[in-house]
Amino acid sequence: MTGSEVPPSSAEAAASFRLAYVPGVTPSKWVRIWNERFPDVPLTLHAVTAAEASDLLRNGAADAGFVRLPVDRTFFSAIPLYTETTVVVVPKDHVIAAVDEVSTDDLADEVLFHPLDDVLDWERPPGQPAFERPATTADAVELVAAGVGLLVVPQSLARLHHRKDLTYRPLVDAPQSGIALSWPEEATTDLVEDFIGVVRGRTVNSTRGRTTSQTPAATEQPKRNRPDTGGSPRRQPGTGTGRRGGSGGAKGAKGAKGTRRGKPGRRS
Repeated sequence: MTGSEVPPSSAEAAASFRLAYVPGVTPSKWVRIWNERFPDVPLTLHAVTAAEASDLLRNGAADAGFVRLPVDRTFFSAIPLYTETTVVVVPKDHVIAAVDEVSTDDLADEVLFHPLDDVLDWERPPGQPAFERPATTADAVELVAAGVGLLVVPQSLARLHHRKDLTYRPLVDAPQSGIALSWPEEATTDLVEDFIGVVRGRTVNSTRGRTTSQTPAATEQPKRNRPDTGGSPRRQPGTGTGRRGGSGGAKGAKGAKGTRRGKPGRRS
């Protein structure tokens, strides 16, 4: 991944763009575009938990972040990016591994871990509750691998904590988690506008947003006027000298023959 993951500092604020991101988000594509487009403004990455993201942005330790929805819209601006598929993580030899997808009813008799850092907005998780709640999703994955229960998470977290002895299947009727680019509304700086442009796929020549720090647009080349002289002159009717022009061409010869054939009195 391009970019450096270092603790935020006040010096960074003036010298770089500070981007937070939560587990499951891979910002490498946007970081690469930023580095190509704004090589004079380093981008620093700050990995944070979903619970820590809002506080980091509130206290100014990051300029913007990829966070999980919902966010406090009275304080933050947010651009929703995508909604993740929710999956159930199971051992590879579990019966669920034999099907393409499951519903919450299929988990009714299963022990389901509900970690303290869960990012799904459950009214009540399905299945049977575990004896205690694991502290983190990573801890819950270890317990699933031990064969003592299952875990429901967004698909990106299942991939993040992938193990060879585990697999996952879509859970069709579970809550879903959305990812958004978010920042404090009152701190919509020029650099934030630039990063919004990167995330939204604006080109360097886009008229939307700030352009002062962007790569200058290529100067439009003036259209070349057609010269009045030089090259092959335009053929004038009746005076051409090319293959198709003039009275000496093939058409002219045929016309002459046709005239001779059509003279009256030759058959009298």
